[in-house]
Amino acid sequence: MTDEPASVSNRNPRRGTDRLSSVTTAIHLMKAFSEDEPELGISELAKRLQIAKSTVHRLASALLEEGLLEQNPENGRYRLGIGLFSLGTQVRTRLDVAVEAKPILNELRLRTGENARLGILNRRSVVFIHDFESNDTIRLRSITGQFRPAHATAEGLCLLAGLRQPDLEEFLSQPLIARTPNTVIVPEDLTERIKRIKRVGYATEDEECDIGTRCIAAPIRQSDGRVIAAIGMAGPRLRIKKRDFPSLADLVMETAQRLSDRLGYEASQPIYVRSS
Repeated sequence: MTDEPASVSNRNPRRGTDRLSSVTTAIHLMKAFSEDEPELGISELAKRLQIAKSTVHRLASALLEEGLLEQNPENGRYRLGIGLFSLGTQVRTRLDVAVEAKPILNELRLRTGENARLGILNRRSVVFIHDFESNDTIRLRSITGQFRPAHATAEGLCLLAGLRQPDLEEFLSQPLIARTPNTVIVPEDLTERIKRIKRVGYATEDEECDIGTRCIAAPIRQSDGRVIAAIGMAGPRLRIKKRDFPSLADLVMETAQRLSDRLGYEASQPIYVRSS
């Protein structure tokens, strides 16, 4: 029993620290480039970062392989790679959708009298970057900035429906936690539900995340058709009746279509098809 801790302590205690240090140095290396100096050589980078040339070369080679750096074939100097542009575009898209959604969410809130929300996927959770509260005296409390399990919310289900199949399978391979007795946590059942969302274009939530709450949501697509967010309306079960789900879904899908249009999505036909 005493040998196991000893064997653990014999491992390199600096391994984790060294890896973190390498990541930090790689970040500093990329930040060394500027508009005035878009290209830098190994010697100049080593001097600025105050590290060995061999270390700079190792890091630059790794960043080059990942597309985060490029090398000028004429002089061997390095510059920032197109891979950073791709990453930056993802951030910009999230900023764009957050800005463009505000007036549309406010209109949805006024038309439904309920909370209007915008969510994005963050690993296994949906993050609400906007939640405009209803003006009604009895209303849901805003959850802007908070995380909720993706499988337990209408917005999260829309986002899961937008995942590539390998990513969805990875999500479903991990345990699903029940928030309420109504939360769907059986992977096969959730898979069938996601198939239906893809077919009809919207998701419903019936006290699956919070008791007493119902929600209807639809996915938002960017110019290439990829689902990047979901818009939803949520309110108390006492006001949102199941018999009203179809008409409310039409309104939410229409709102989602408008926001997708503003983000540059062009479809030859409407994104959403009403279920029979």
